[in-house]
Amino acid sequence: MRFNRIELRDLAICWLALGFCFSLHYLIPQQGTPYSQSVAHFAGFLVIALVGIGTGFLFHELAHKGVAQRYGYHAEFRMWKMGLVIAIATAILSFGQFLFFAPGAVYTSTYKRPDPREEGLISAAGPVANIILAGLFYLLAAGTGYAGMWSEIGKFGFQVNLWLAAFNLIPFPPLDGVKILQWNKLAWFALAALSWGLLVMLMLGVLK
Repeated sequence: MRFNRIELRDLAICWLALGFCFSLHYLIPQQGTPYSQSVAHFAGFLVIALVGIGTGFLFHELAHKGVAQRYGYHAEFRMWKMGLVIAIATAILSFGQFLFFAPGAVYTSTYKRPDPREEGLISAAGPVANIILAGLFYLLAAGTGYAGMWSEIGKFGFQVNLWLAAFNLIPFPPLDGVKILQWNKLAWFALAALSWGLLVMLMLGVLK
């Protein structure tokens, strides 16, 4: 997989910004709680966020890039500065209670005629990466006995990767679900049923 310096910089900035936005809530002092304790909570959850959702974001984008390059496309991740500003602003203004995060995407181009199958597989790679990560994080949480830092990372990573997969499979532009559905309705249905089904089970408390 080929990268350039600008691409690596953009990925690193978005990864750190994502962790900060998801952890900001813990930096807000609660009534009767010392500020030093809030900072400690923020630092602790920042690690969880960087590993849990940070890896979900990175592997989602890298999966798009890897498959695109496999089919001969030029593919680069580019940061969307306005999206990054909106993400940080919404997190700060809502005290970490609300987050709109669209910091960038992998942009592809090719000199050959675009192939619906290839574009569908490139789009599917991101949600598939999140589904696989969700499974690995679930095993991490279960294997650590649902206690301690690694358990928290596992539970958080499982939840956010399910959300990322389910959200990106919505068949509405510019989300991944559109091109997957245009390429193969059965493939889209299988991925959507799996991610949305697991997400519903999580919300109902069947999965913990």
